[in-house]
Amino acid sequence: MSWLQQRPQTSDPTNYYTVGNNKNILIVGLGNPGQEYDLTRHNVGFYCIDAFVERAPEMQDWISKKDLKCQVSIGQMGENRIIAVKPTTFMNLSGEAVLAVAQFYKINTEQILVIHDELDVDYGNIRLRIGGSDAGNNGIKSVSKAVGENYGRVRIGIGPKTPAQIKSEDFVLQKFNSEQIEKLPTLAKEIIALLNEYIYGGELPHDTRKFID
Repeated sequence: MSWLQQRPQTSDPTNYYTVGNNKNILIVGLGNPGQEYDLTRHNVGFYCIDAFVERAPEMQDWISKKDLKCQVSIGQMGENRIIAVKPTTFMNLSGEAVLAVAQFYKINTEQILVIHDELDVDYGNIRLRIGGSDAGNNGIKSVSKAVGENYGRVRIGIGPKTPAQIKSEDFVLQKFNSEQIEKLPTLAKEIIALLNEYIYGGELPHDTRKFID
């Protein structure tokens, strides 16, 4: 594939390449496909990236890409082409989709941002960082195995685990409680603001933010 840009006449927004000073940014929301997983803690990444795509007029509608093992939405925001992705592989194999998309669009690991749930962070908090451990999140473990660890993380707190004796894998697959669900639009608003800061500012700070008091 050359760096000469030619956008063919096609209804498929994934089937073209860009050149020039444009930068591809891959934003991934982690979760499990299927309505039965809606509003579960493990799917908060899906929830947030859905909100971002829905509210950004620059982003196109989701389309399914079986060859890339994901749903994808693409939009031009400033000088950056944003490629938003929801893997359809289920959480534990998320890295397969991230690798496929990164290779297809020639995206470096440093240009990837992953939104995911974090059991070690309390609900109401968002932690931002580059790299780090998977903290027991199998989706992050899969992504890191596929593309390396030097990508951005938006870690959305879903803790503390209650009751304490419940298995972590069971807790993350439960739905948020009613009070938490009421706060999800506030979370989405904060995530959208963070993503816009990252897209237009070019950096992801090592920071912790609260979206509820």
